[in-house]
Amino acid sequence: MEFSVYSYSAMGGMHLRRSTLTFGAIAATVLAALATAQAPVGATGNSTTGQSLCIGHHPQEYVWYTSSCTGHDEPEIDPLSNKAGSAQDLTWTVVLPTDSTTIPMSQTGPGQVDAVGPTFWIGGTVTDPNSLFGQAFLELQFYPNSITTGCTAGGGFNLTYSRDAYTACSPVWEVSQHGHSESAAFNAMLTDSAGGGPLVMHAGDTITDHQYVTPAKDGMHITVTDLTTRHSGTIVLNSKIDGPLMPAFSVQKLGNALGWGLVNDAPNSLVWEIGHTGNYTTPAGQFCLPGSATKPPCYSYDVPTWLTFQPLQIKGVTFGDGSSAKSWAAVSDFGGKAEVNQYCGTANYGTPFCSYPWYAFNGTDNAFTYGGDYPGTTKDFGQADEFQQQENCASPADGSPQYCSTVLR
Repeated sequence: MEFSVYSYSAMGGMHLRRSTLTFGAIAATVLAALATAQAPVGATGNSTTGQSLCIGHHPQEYVWYTSSCTGHDEPEIDPLSNKAGSAQDLTWTVVLPTDSTTIPMSQTGPGQVDAVGPTFWIGGTVTDPNSLFGQAFLELQFYPNSITTGCTAGGGFNLTYSRDAYTACSPVWEVSQHGHSESAAFNAMLTDSAGGGPLVMHAGDTITDHQYVTPAKDGMHITVTDLTTRHSGTIVLNSKIDGPLMPAFSVQKLGNALGWGLVNDAPNSLVWEIGHTGNYTTPAGQFCLPGSATKPPCYSYDVPTWLTFQPLQIKGVTFGDGSSAKSWAAVSDFGGKAEVNQYCGTANYGTPFCSYPWYAFNGTDNAFTYGGDYPGTTKDFGQADEFQQQENCASPADGSPQYCSTVLR
């Protein structure tokens, strides 16, 4: 069976909006939605997306998506440093999230990591002479419960379902300097240096993502090492058309933000793409909004769903000089709680499919998590209130409105 790909690429970067569901309608459909969640086709391991899904970077409103790419919400967390070179050499250490062990293997929806969104990524702003403001944006996208069968030139990806597996692609998003269309300047599969196929990581593995430059100045290097299996792979951002894509900033501080982006942040960040259905729903990777409980459910905005699986653990970031990030910030490009209130109504915040997931610090795991207050949480930074709800900052490139970041600690 093939999955349909939905494109919401109207001029001005506008996204499809469906009418808001009332609380009564939500309450009436929640149990039905949970009971009728679509199973991934061929969940024994033979399921594959019929054509490339494409999850683009969220741009300013004057930018529009090309091809089959769609928009989404991008709540992010940024490690901070004032040291020169901190944005050009940094290593993330994370533990990959794990599906619930109490759900049937054929089930998608609550309990499956991919139910809340198709990918999470680690990325940053890079230079690109052919992109608006000379800047493009890297996303090393990790796909839960998936084996990558292809990373397309247009920034898309093709996957086969494989429970507890993770693989990755590295699209770099650019914006036309004249027509303001967003497309991919580069995309590559993360391959296993030992075997040549995709680097397959697994739920619960501890991995490092080292993003750095070399004297060759041939583009940002990305080396991912699975500390559990000792397998690794490297991607070099050297575009055949645009040339080497190098870090755009030296310092990992707030204000060194992507000029055509919607948030005023630091150059490098980790994001979980929400506001999208998972890769194995029907249709797959569909843009969705708070309050949507059916066709298919938008689990991104249902915090109890996040709490059904073991979370992503962000253990820390080490910079090239050996120092570690002591300060962190968070920001959302849809305004966090403001987006939920827009579609659910303020009085209905916290009801099913009407809550916004947040970053928290888990003292038991000594790591940041995303989704909700998992067992062991010691600080949740005001939950969804950690995200600014109004665009009170400005793009450093052209003054366009951006959401300000909140320093968590």
